[in-house]
Order: sequence, then structure tokens, then C-alpha cells
Amino acid sequence: MNQQAVSLTQTMFPAMRYTDARAAIAWLERAFDARRHVVYDAPDGTVAHAEIFIAGNLLMLGNTSDDGYAVRSPKDTGVVTASVYVVLPDAAAIDALHARAAAAGATITDPPHDTDYGSHDFSAADLDGHLWSFGTYQPHDTPAHGEGA
Repeated sequence: MNQQAVSLTQTMFPAMRYTDARAAIAWLERAFDARRHVVYDAPDGTVAHAEIFIAGNLLMLGNTSDDGYAVRSPKDTGVVTASVYVVLPDAAAIDALHARAAAAGATITDPPHDTDYGSHDFSAADLDGHLWSFGTYQPHDTPAHGEGA
């Protein structure tokens, strides 16, 4: 297990469910350079809870189950209801990760491109259909505006 310290500035932790969390973790390691932090087994041998790092951010995941936590995999529902956006440092990192993800069999939904707001992005679906976007756009660098700002 790769032991990384969780960033003290991260206070929001995305959580996903997979039909086969062990296979998902292995795939995310190959495709998105994920680093395993912890994996806790359920009594039936599936993954009850796991934590991985992608680009220094912790993501929680596990197998789909009837445990009352109503999150489902797009593979189970046929519908993607959310996505994850990951900031990388520069266009070269985006292009390198795109090549790695494509080589691992990711479904590239939007190839690398420059946006009109100055980001370099690509998007891909993972083996269960979760949508991932990677880009250089850093929301922290955008001045606040609008109602309540």
C-alpha cells in the first residue's frame, strides 16, 4: 500500500461505487496513475471501502451493494449522474495521462483540446462508465463573482 498523507486542505472527498472495485482500482492505477491508500474487505470478499489518490487527491470507492448507501455504478444504472474533474499542472501532463488512459482502454469521450477559457482538457469514461475530466483549469485561480460572492 502506498502511504500518502491526505492533504489537510482537501475537505471534499468524492465517493464512487463499482461493480468490481478490485478490478476498478487496478484499472485506475494503470489508466489514471492512481495510488492505492487503503482497501477494506467486506465479509463476502468484495471491497467494502477503499481510498486511492489521483493527482494528490483522495477518492473513496467500493463495490456496489445494498448497504443503504444509495450510490450506484453507471454500469448498474446505464446513467452517468456525476463526473470528477482533476487538475493537472500543465498541458504535457494532460497529454501524457491521455496517452496512458487510452493505452489502458479508457473510452475517450473528449480528446485533448484547448478551451476558450485557457484550459487544456480531456475526458474519459472508466470501465464502469464513470466520467473523468482532466485539465489545467484551476478553479482556485478564478476570481469570485456573482450572487453571494
